Amino acid sequence: MAMHKLPLASLLLAAFLTYGCSALLPTAKQETKSPWNSYSDVKLAFDKVVPGQTTPRQLKTLGFDLYSTPNVTTLNYLDIAVTTQTLKREELDAGLQACLSAKTHCVGYQLQPQRINNKRYGNFFLDILNFRRKTRQVGWQVKALFIVVEDVIVYKLWGGNPTILVESDIINPLGPLQDAGSGLAIRYIP
Repeated sequence: MAMHKLPLASLLLAAFLTYGCSALLPTAKQETKSPWNSYSDVKLAFDKVVPGQTTPRQLKTLGFDLYSTPNVTTLNYLDIAVTTQTLKREELDAGLQACLSAKTHCVGYQLQPQRINNKRYGNFFLDILNFRRKTRQVGWQVKALFIVVEDVIVYKLWGGNPTILVESDIINPLGPLQDAGSGLAIRYIP
């Protein structure tokens, strides 16, 4: 009877080692703290901003807090002028023209909320020994720009990636020895 249990135990152990160990692989989460859970949530808030009417204080109620949201880039009018220099002034949006005319009374804010998850999957032993590493990256990323003149939003611009899905499969035939050469330095002394 003990003979019948041994193959079953071996089979269960092999299944655990093959599939159960993938849960031990590292995962990473990259997130810029924001009140939004999805790309569409950010887009809905952005669409409520009306150039010529919305103030920075009202932006805050929509979730765009220019002073406490992480990773907000502040642009002065010279940054904006350099960015728009390839266009003729009359080709620029009226809000951008107002910014360039206002000079030091103009400021831009670029926000980049994002939520990206990286997860390694596949065979635990092949991964940990560096023979084969599979990674899946999923999430979303937004770039929102607001130009403010005299405490009023005069221009807004939207961009980003609503769906990020990147899969990578790195195969190293030499496994742990594949990167060993990168740590070696050969020094020639005459």
